Amino acid sequence: MIPHILALSLLAGGGSPGPAAGVIAAERRATVEPASSNFINARQVYAWTEGAIYQAYVAPGLITEIALQPGESLIAVAAGDTVRWVIGDTSSGAGESKRTHILVKPYSVGLETNLVITTDRRVYHLRLTSVVRHAMTALAWTYPQDAMIAVKRAATDLEPVRPLEPPLAIDALGFGYVITGDRPAWRPLRAFDDGRQTYIEFPASIAVGEAPPLFLLGANGEAELINYRMRGRFYVVDRLFDAAELRLGASRQQVVRITRSGERSRRHGR
Repeated sequence: MIPHILALSLLAGGGSPGPAAGVIAAERRATVEPASSNFINARQVYAWTEGAIYQAYVAPGLITEIALQPGESLIAVAAGDTVRWVIGDTSSGAGESKRTHILVKPYSVGLETNLVITTDRRVYHLRLTSVVRHAMTALAWTYPQDAMIAVKRAATDLEPVRPLEPPLAIDALGFGYVITGDRPAWRPLRAFDDGRQTYIEFPASIAVGEAPPLFLLGANGEAELINYRMRGRFYVVDRLFDAAELRLGASRQQVVRITRSGERSRRHGR
């Protein structure tokens, strides 16, 4: 097979690059190569950009999976060489989490072709190169622009923080709670109670990110989910507790502990 750059040079006519030099330079700048820092387990995760060309290294006898965004609907898949490449698609999940996966496999080493994937949200451009070893098992994308739109929409839709209802008697509040552990963006500002209910106050960013579940800690340290409801920036728990934990994450879990001291300290601990 004629190498990609040489083929473009010949298309321009003669041995000189001619106008093809601009095409070559533009495609070289647009091509995004895999980086070791962007692997999550065996999957290379690219940041999606309009018009970029994403490089995928594949190998005979192996299937490389190309995962689209959850909820994204596939329209068509087109490859420059459909004779020496096997290309198919499948899906996983259901409903809003349904995800399309494009599966590619070359017949031999030394092949190169391009792949265009069109969906209801965007167009993906990939360059597939068949190699002897170090083929990529899977690749996917993050979508920074989508994330920014979601953040802006969430910020626009935020309701103003309303006072807790019914109104609290300030003199009855006890602030004898200690907050320890990790320091995520959602770490509570304070905790207090009115002798009947416990209130956990979070920073304003809690409305944008994922809210951590609350677990009650028993006398033996065992954890169980506790009933609570969210009111603005507050968790409202319809009971008092001695110790509880906010936990968020799976493999690298963030944990913040809230412990009630023996004293009924007033007004932020004074």
